[in-house]
Amino acid sequence: MTTPVQLAIIHYSSTGTITEIAKELHDAAVKAGAEVRLLKVAELAPQAAIESNPAWAAHQAVIADIPEATVADVEWADAVLFGTPTRFGNVSAQLKQFIDTLGGVWAEGKLVDKVYSGFVSSATAHAGQEATLLSLYTSIHHFGGITVTPGFTDPQKFVDGNPYGTSHVDAQGSNPVGDVTRAAARIQAERVVRIAGILKAAAA
Repeated sequence: MTTPVQLAIIHYSSTGTITEIAKELHDAAVKAGAEVRLLKVAELAPQAAIESNPAWAAHQAVIADIPEATVADVEWADAVLFGTPTRFGNVSAQLKQFIDTLGGVWAEGKLVDKVYSGFVSSATAHAGQEATLLSLYTSIHHFGGITVTPGFTDPQKFVDGNPYGTSHVDAQGSNPVGDVTRAAARIQAERVVRIAGILKAAAA
């Protein structure tokens, strides 16, 4: 009998939008039957910069109990969901730094044939959301991973409008994660778990 899909949700969030989406993905994946680890990556910004932004400082306290991701978490996972805010059309330095620590297991072939997918947020409409996901997926190609995007596989994805992954415009904190983004996250989580489950069963 095939064991449940093991899913790691690894994210960076400065003020909370990406964490909120990560939690929605977590809940949907658990409901879909996966064993899920909700994880954050290490903060690299100076404490002075964090404290200069009340929302950033407040979020640090909110996520204090979320474990930091390790290389072992990626090794454990059958599927990985990476989350990041947009940074000039690319992933955040914090998430990129974590991805760069995977070089050793990459060299050993331990990232191959896992399912990977991504989710993003930005402060303004568009703002490099798709470019950020495509930048993330470039790393996945180097892993030899299997990119599983939501595509337009569900009518609700036409409302969200991003086939590359769940995305949200937080408008500097004035646009909380709502029903459209939550629906998109559920669709993505269910698809990632389903495809990873098919691959895991086939390998068994």
